[in-house]
Amino acid sequence: MNAAALVEQLAARLIAKGEMLATAESCTGGLLAKLCTDLAGSSAWFERGLVSYSNASKQALLGVSLAMLEQNGAVSEVVVQAMALGLLQRAPVQHAVAISGVAGPGGGSVEKPVGMVCIAWATPDRLRSETLHFKGDREAIRTLAAVAALQGLLLQV
Repeated sequence: MNAAALVEQLAARLIAKGEMLATAESCTGGLLAKLCTDLAGSSAWFERGLVSYSNASKQALLGVSLAMLEQNGAVSEVVVQAMALGLLQRAPVQHAVAISGVAGPGGGSVEKPVGMVCIAWATPDRLRSETLHFKGDREAIRTLAAVAALQGLLLQV
C-alpha cells in the first residue's frame, strides 16, 4: 500500500476518534509530516511535526538527556522512545511517533549500518518501538522509514 493510502486510512481513524498526531523526525527530515500534510484537511488530525536532526535539538525540543544520547547514540530504540514520550508530553496529542536512523550513504558503522532505522510510537498508555533495516539509497531508506512509521500508527489508532 502506498503512503497516500496509508495516510488516508490514518486520517479517517484519527478523525473518527477525535484524536491528534504529532511527529518527531531525525533521518526522515520531515518526510513523514509532509506525507501527512499532503492530505487536504490534515489540520483536523495532524497537530505538529518536529525535525530534531541534531542531538542538541533532541535535547532542547524533546527532553532527551545528553547522557542517554552519549550512552546509546541517537539511532537507538531508547532514544526514539524518549523522543516520542517527550513529544507526547509537549504536544496536545494522543499519538506521537519518532524516527531516527542512518539514511546514508555515509555515517554507518558495523553496529549501526546504513539503512538501520529506529521508530517509536507512543500514546498516553502505550509505548512501542522497533529497529528496522532497509536497503536502498538515501531517498529509499527515508521513504521506507516514513511508510513503516505510518504502518505502525495504523496498528495503534
